[in-house]
Amino acid sequence: MTTSHTLDIPGGTLHYEVRGSGPLLLVMGSPMAASYFAPLADALAGDHTVVTHDPRGISASKLDDPNGPSTPELRADDVAALLDALGAESADLFGTSGGAVTVLAFAERHPGRARTLVAHEPPLLELLPAAEAAEQRAAVDEMVEIFHRDGLGAAMAKFMGNAGFDDDAEGPPPSDNPEQDYADGCRMFTAEIRPTTRHLPDLDAIARGVGRVVVGVGVESGDLIVSRTSEILAEKLGTTVTDFPGDHGGFIPQPIEFADALRKALAG
Repeated sequence: MTTSHTLDIPGGTLHYEVRGSGPLLLVMGSPMAASYFAPLADALAGDHTVVTHDPRGISASKLDDPNGPSTPELRADDVAALLDALGAESADLFGTSGGAVTVLAFAERHPGRARTLVAHEPPLLELLPAAEAAEQRAAVDEMVEIFHRDGLGAAMAKFMGNAGFDDDAEGPPPSDNPEQDYADGCRMFTAEIRPTTRHLPDLDAIARGVGRVVVGVGVESGDLIVSRTSEILAEKLGTTVTDFPGDHGGFIPQPIEFADALRKALAG
């Protein structure tokens, strides 16, 4: 059974869902809404209490100011508020893409509250060599400019190409609410992509603040830029990457296989 809840956060409300029983596991993306993780959460719910949520300003998580910011730090504090609402001092966390940046920021800002943290393909572009990081900052700025000039479709095409996806690669599957999909896509370019990709984690604080960090990479992610940022992150943390099924969004087409890999990662 899945239950839906609403939590007051600074500047708005957070929508979250709870399913299953067992050790507490928070699963998140950014800007992806909770609905994209439902099959994965269902696959994990037999032996975990799984909590998913819509990040601030996405889907059912509404802000008083619809144009309000969404930084990794704000999203990390939302996760802490979520734990408080659940009456939990700590939990295991899985974050993918921008959600991986969220959980890393959470470990920095809320030490001791993450048991095992799994960061799956975080787009930490500032970890790249300096010249390449500068090129990526310029590329992200160009995506935002394209969004404002030519619209969401053109900006998404630039984003997919820059990330390393093939020309025929598709983004996340549409939900049953195309208007909300469009609004969430717009928010990615207006509020999330710059602060997320420009976040530079405090690796010492992360090492002190979490029991164990797992850095995940999809076995089919190939030359995606997030594969490189993940490998750099793992090296800086003194570990190696852990393989997960599929590519950047492998949890969507292969939720059962992905859940099995996540269980193994959490078990150590």
